[in-house]
Amino acid sequence: MKKALKFLSSMQFAMILLLVLIIACAAGSLGRDDVFRSWWFILITAFLCINLFLCNLVRLPSLVRRFKQAADPAFIAGAAPTVSFRCRGSRDAVKKLFEKTGFAWKEEQDGQVCCQKHRIGLWGAWVCHLGILIVILGFGLGQMLKREYVVYGVPGQSKPIGDTSLILTIDDFEVDLREDDTVRQYRTDLTVRNASDGTSKSGTAAVNAPCSLYGMRFYQNSTGWAADIHISKDGKSLQEETICAGDFTAVKDKPDLVIYLNAFYPDYVLEDGGPKSRTSQLNNPAYLYSVYYQGRMLGMNALMQEEELTIDEYTVTFSDPRSFTLIQVKRDPLTPMALIGGLVTLVGLFLAFYLQTAWIRAGRESDDVWLIGAASRKGGSLFNERLKEEAAECGLTIIEGEDAYEP
Repeated sequence: MKKALKFLSSMQFAMILLLVLIIACAAGSLGRDDVFRSWWFILITAFLCINLFLCNLVRLPSLVRRFKQAADPAFIAGAAPTVSFRCRGSRDAVKKLFEKTGFAWKEEQDGQVCCQKHRIGLWGAWVCHLGILIVILGFGLGQMLKREYVVYGVPGQSKPIGDTSLILTIDDFEVDLREDDTVRQYRTDLTVRNASDGTSKSGTAAVNAPCSLYGMRFYQNSTGWAADIHISKDGKSLQEETICAGDFTAVKDKPDLVIYLNAFYPDYVLEDGGPKSRTSQLNNPAYLYSVYYQGRMLGMNALMQEEELTIDEYTVTFSDPRSFTLIQVKRDPLTPMALIGGLVTLVGLFLAFYLQTAWIRAGRESDDVWLIGAASRKGGSLFNERLKEEAAECGLTIIEGEDAYEP
């Protein structure tokens, strides 16, 4: 059992898990379906959480002990320094050295002055591990509990958001173009109404700038072309609706007859054996359609603006091409947990890298001769050099010394 616990809390096991997770995340990003909710991804995440938890749990008693020792003058007095030297100077010069290097001067005890600083820095790595654990838990559990929906349409349309009581209305959709006809930004003004209580909230979703309404995030995901399709039978209007490229509609009184709008070309041209669009401007609009009856394709062709498609007694036309917006809606109840974990991790990094635990002691050998020893947990050589330089600047003359580093 001890060997198993030691392995589960080891750095080697953590590196193996991180490598597998990196591969899994890469696979998920490249198109594997729902990787983050798969049982094996959840299992790997669970083992990583166990590893981090055990790592922190095992280190906690020794960390508490070292934290207490760091404030104990008796411990400092007997600890091995990483830098020590004998110097000549006044008590005020030694006090000035302490203060200049960030140590609060204390009164002499048994002929020595023992001080420490940034004792809390000992907790840096531990707090960092705790923050990472919270981030992983927030992300992992969030992936299992989150809900995602997709709503698309043109301005003026209202559509339900999945199985919720919310209804999304697209108030406006804007495509901001540069001078070279490339897209600078997509922006959707939307209103969400709660059908259960009649309340409503409005916001704007843009690329890389989602809006939050009713505890959900609304992302501007993509766009495309849509048009109105008109179907008449024997010269009389039968149905009219808006259809997006890539979508289809079934004829009302003949549901086995289905019409797809495969694609739309705003500036249609036939080149190299295939349809293309020369620009994004509506100069020569064309609609690529296909017709199916009982699941069998009857035909596929491009229909120009104001041209009619005749299928037996039915006539089909397309009109009013315009851009549609696709909004991705997400609800992740544990996003705040992941945010808290990120903040805790930053605190841990600050403690580890900017609050370097160190101690210093000075023992009086005669009226003007002092033996000074000090140590820093991080940046030892820089700390040692700085201490000697500061000693000289404070008026202390080093008469004997050597660096003695602990293994």
